[in-house]
Amino acid sequence: MTRRHFEDFRTGEVAMSAPYTVTREEIVEFARRYDPQPFHLDEEGGRRSIYGGLIASGWHTCAIAMRLICDLYITNSHSMGSPGVEDVRWLKPVRPGDTLRLRWTVLETKPSRSRPEMGAVRSRWEILNQADEVVMHTTGWGLFGRRAA
Repeated sequence: MTRRHFEDFRTGEVAMSAPYTVTREEIVEFARRYDPQPFHLDEEGGRRSIYGGLIASGWHTCAIAMRLICDLYITNSHSMGSPGVEDVRWLKPVRPGDTLRLRWTVLETKPSRSRPEMGAVRSRWEILNQADEVVMHTTGWGLFGRRAA
């Protein structure tokens, strides 16, 4: 497979990742290390919360999204990082046993004026659960190298 460069991204392009099933163990491990709120740490803490059970941290969902996007195209591209995201929204809780997929949509491409060796790609990432409900979405920019002249 040929490595993707800036010129290979097309506005309106949509792709879907492979599925990923979230486990109880990884939810708790992530929470212990990074987001130790009771509803992320154990079932009892989750039951006492507005969520009615154990849920993944939204930041854990973002980390899963990053892995899925890497597997989908980043690791086979001339990625040069990202200047950031415009927004992140967590719309529904992610629970143990949920199977997630990432839908990626290219919204815009823009060659750099100051750095001709790169261009920026604005895209939307949506994480869908097994019921095809969007549980998280984010919009942001990625920087990609251009093909040599």
